[in-house]
Amino acid sequence: MSKQRTNKLGAIVRSVWQRGEGKFTLIVLALWLAVALVSLVWTPQSLWVTDGYHVWAKPSASHWLGTDGTGADVFSWLMAGSRTNLLIVLLTVVVSALWGLLLIAAMVARNSALASTSVVMIDALISIPTVLIALILAVPMGASITVIVIACGFGYGLNLARVARPSALLAARSAYVESALANGASGWRVLVSHIIPNILPVLAVQLSLSAGTAVLAESGLTYLGIGVPSGVPSWGHSLATSVKLINVFPLTVLWPGLIVTVVVVALNVFGDVLRDAIDPVTNPALRQIADSAEKEGER
Repeated sequence: MSKQRTNKLGAIVRSVWQRGEGKFTLIVLALWLAVALVSLVWTPQSLWVTDGYHVWAKPSASHWLGTDGTGADVFSWLMAGSRTNLLIVLLTVVVSALWGLLLIAAMVARNSALASTSVVMIDALISIPTVLIALILAVPMGASITVIVIACGFGYGLNLARVARPSALLAARSAYVESALANGASGWRVLVSHIIPNILPVLAVQLSLSAGTAVLAESGLTYLGIGVPSGVPSWGHSLATSVKLINVFPLTVLWPGLIVTVVVVALNVFGDVLRDAIDPVTNPALRQIADSAEKEGER
């Protein structure tokens, strides 16, 4: 079984890499991860060293992307911000996935009252803007990464559940699920073994969209003062501190804006590529692995 899973994982990675947009996304995400890891131990300049005589400086040998309004090195802050944004994205995806799967389990439950109540609740809550949730949370908690993660995870989890419900409901009412329940399988086992594998393509797309939107949400909420707190490096912080003088010093806004744009595009495209790679209908290699496993089982 472990060999089969390894073969499937290899087939998925090869399928993603064989496509032009797949190469783009993997390279961007690999660079993001590498920069985030390197920034833990090294940046070209110290984040807390400022030069009041060289504020808003142009790119140079000592400051590769120039300096901001305090004289801090822009490149160093963007490097350090990459790990903050990576942490926010990972936590947001985990929270939205867990919350969304919990709602999906409730919506496809055999208890009709629970299922119908869950659908109505999601339809009501999904209309609440993520920014409003963040504003409410910021009152007792203040500006923090936790506010971003909870607000985004809550909102994106609702979207995930609503989009994935038709596929999950189709799988929950299928013959093999009925057979599993008849043989004594628990609801949790059915969810993990039968429903989730059948909605993986939908999950891949929605979670990648959640990851990309979380990067944008961090920038927007930090600009509003309810996101990443002051002093913590992030791409949104770099944008917020330089956007006021965009007409005078446009380069300081260009770099974080360009990074955010490239990463968001890569995350959004990654979901589409991964959806095709993990679906046996669109990935012949997975069908071949499944056929081979079936033949070995018959022997």
